Amino acid sequence: MEAIMQNSKIITGEVKKNINLTEDIYEMVIGTAGEAGNFHDFIPGQFINIYLDDQSMLLPRPVSISDAEGGLVTIVYRIAGRGTKALSAYEENRGIRLSTPLGNGYFLDEKGYANRRAAIVAGGIGIPPMIGLAKALIERNAVVNIFLGFRSQIFLVDKLEKLCENIFIATDDGSFGFRGNAIELLREKGDLYDVYFSCGPKMMLKAISEYTVEVERNVQVSVEERMGCGYGACLGCSCQIREEGAVIRKSVCKHGPVFSGKDVVWDA
Repeated sequence: MEAIMQNSKIITGEVKKNINLTEDIYEMVIGTAGEAGNFHDFIPGQFINIYLDDQSMLLPRPVSISDAEGGLVTIVYRIAGRGTKALSAYEENRGIRLSTPLGNGYFLDEKGYANRRAAIVAGGIGIPPMIGLAKALIERNAVVNIFLGFRSQIFLVDKLEKLCENIFIATDDGSFGFRGNAIELLREKGDLYDVYFSCGPKMMLKAISEYTVEVERNVQVSVEERMGCGYGACLGCSCQIREEGAVIRKSVCKHGPVFSGKDVVWDA
């Protein structure tokens, strides 16, 4: 499950919206222009690099694309350090430098999803890119069910409710929906789906990969590793992948971030 990563460019966009959704989670909408900026070839699961104005932070900040349409690209990010803290202060109409889509997203058969039941399982900051994925699956006539895991406060549920046939929510503290995590909720429901997709914390991805092996299905997982360049040059975001009987290291940014769950060596 490996595609050729597209050539990427650095472009300048304009912040159209940058709002706090909940706790330390922000949603930013960026307006882009020109052929390079229309993101018409965006594949759900891909990410962009954000280049901050502060020259003391030279490395770009990779952020998954939540959705892209009509010259607007939406990202949802969590404040996790100086870079994302600085990003949260960007106001409307401010210019911002970003890359065009990077990495390999979910592998979606153009014709193979008609009337098939798809399960999306996502947790935390892995939830935002599921908006673009749900739209893509629906365009291919799949019936989409989604299982979401939150710490406590929920976000983006209203958007996903409009897209999915069924939405199931779990919170760690039981403040909303099922008390537990998304994988426990999936097992609790007990339904079997034709195809599975997932994005979220490593332990969740490991658990859904093990579950789909049990039920003789496969899952496509979006793996998160700390990235340096985002282009595969620094080799800083490697993971171990089973391929043709061997275990090899691959860059998450270049060869992923999406892999087949059964191919990832989770305990490496």
